[in-house]
Amino acid sequence: MNLRIREARPADADLLARWNLAMAEETEHKALDPGTVRAGVAAGIADPAKARYFIAMREALAAGRETLAEPVGTLMLTREWSDWRNGEWWWIQSVYVDEKHRRQGVFAALYRHVEQLARGSDGVIGLRLYVERANADAQKTYASLGMKEAGYRIYEAEFISARG
Repeated sequence: MNLRIREARPADADLLARWNLAMAEETEHKALDPGTVRAGVAAGIADPAKARYFIAMREALAAGRETLAEPVGTLMLTREWSDWRNGEWWWIQSVYVDEKHRRQGVFAALYRHVEQLARGSDGVIGLRLYVERANADAQKTYASLGMKEAGYRIYEAEFISARG
């Protein structure tokens, strides 16, 4: 499979929202509000200070020598300032690989792409992500890419918003 990674564009918002809805259902058994997710994705694409989305495109040559590209996976990056290290952590979130393209190196290609960007960006001190405790397959994948468990647990206080 020939993969090319590109940044998301506004026209990708519907696809990314569908994938986010599917990912939430698959990994956390949560049914999210489609309108809220669509608005959130669009806001992230429009403002790189909020988020950066990357899409893995599977490319193949068609009969007429034209290249066909199909989106097969995505991830989103957000940033967290660390005063302890005087630098930024880049958080990998909203990871999704289309079911028929799983176990074919799509996430690894996305990860390597953002890892290269992070290593080439001044002030970025590393990559982080969180994973459901029961998602052993994902944990193995992350470990195979050189990531290590950080020893933290995530706590949250969610504030339900009327935004949509």
